[in-house]
Amino acid sequence: MAYDSELADRIQRIFGDWPALQRKRMFGGVAYLLNGNMAFGLLGDGLMVRCGPERYAECLARDGVSEFDLTGRVMKGWVVVSGDFLETERELRDWMNIGLEFAAGLPPKD
Repeated sequence: MAYDSELADRIQRIFGDWPALQRKRMFGGVAYLLNGNMAFGLLGDGLMVRCGPERYAECLARDGVSEFDLTGRVMKGWVVVSGDFLETERELRDWMNIGLEFAAGLPPKD
């Protein structure tokens, strides 16, 4: 599945060369990992966000958000935000920060 290269460029402009955030090809898209833990990624024209189990229902209740289901099984703690709801830098940053906050609470991976 292709991903939105314009959205990838916007993420790159926001975070630049922040060394703790790594970009990796995954799921047919691009994933962004913080200290080795996935925080968010690009899937089609949307942003998949690792929000964790505590914030899952809250995130899923927001407009433009759906369950993350790549293989026919819903992945709890992950959501997909439609690109239509990421038009402003603030919207994009808010969603990225949700993923970064969750990943920051996990032990680093090598």
